[in-house]
Amino acid sequence: MAGDKHYKEAKNLAFLLSKDDFAIITGGGPGVMEAANKGAAEAGGQSAGINIRLDRIQNVNPYVKESVSFHYFFTRKVMLAFASEVYIFFEGGFGTLDEFFEMITLVQTRKIDPIPIVLVGESYWGPLLKWIEKDLYQKRRNIDKKDIKIYRLVKDTSEAARVIKRLVKKDSIRTV
Repeated sequence: MAGDKHYKEAKNLAFLLSKDDFAIITGGGPGVMEAANKGAAEAGGQSAGINIRLDRIQNVNPYVKESVSFHYFFTRKVMLAFASEVYIFFEGGFGTLDEFFEMITLVQTRKIDPIPIVLVGESYWGPLLKWIEKDLYQKRRNIDKKDIKIYRLVKDTSEAARVIKRLVKKDSIRTV
C-alpha cells in the first residue's frame, strides 16, 4: 500500500535506478510492484509489467508503461528471467518466494548466466537465509557453500542501489 514502508522503499529504489538508466520490470500488480513502477514513472524512466492472469482479478497498476499478461506462471518467470540483468526481491508471499527460489536455482544450475540477486530487508529475509545456511548447507549439505553467495542481502534501498550499481556492468542494457 502507498503508505507502507516497503512501498516507499521500492518506489525510492526504482526512482534511483531509473535515474541510472535502468528499465524497471515488475509483475505489474499492486503493492511493491506498483511502487517500483511508480518510482520509475516519477523518474521519467521506463517501466513494464509482466502480469499473470488469475481467477481473481489482478489489474495492471496504473504506472506500468508497457504490459503483457500470461496465463501460466512458468511462462511469466521465463520472461522475467530472460529480460533482467538484476533481480530485486522485497518481502512478499508464495509468489515472491517461488520466483526467488527459481532464480537462485537457475543461477546455481547454470541454466542462466550468473546475475545479481538482491534481497531487500534483513528482518524478512534474514530468518530464511539463516535456515538455508544452517540447515541446508551446514547440517544437511544439500547445497554448496558457493550457493549461499548467489544472492545478496541488503538492509535498505540505499544499500541496494549501491550494490546494484557496483555489480551491474556499465555498458549493458539496464533492466531490473
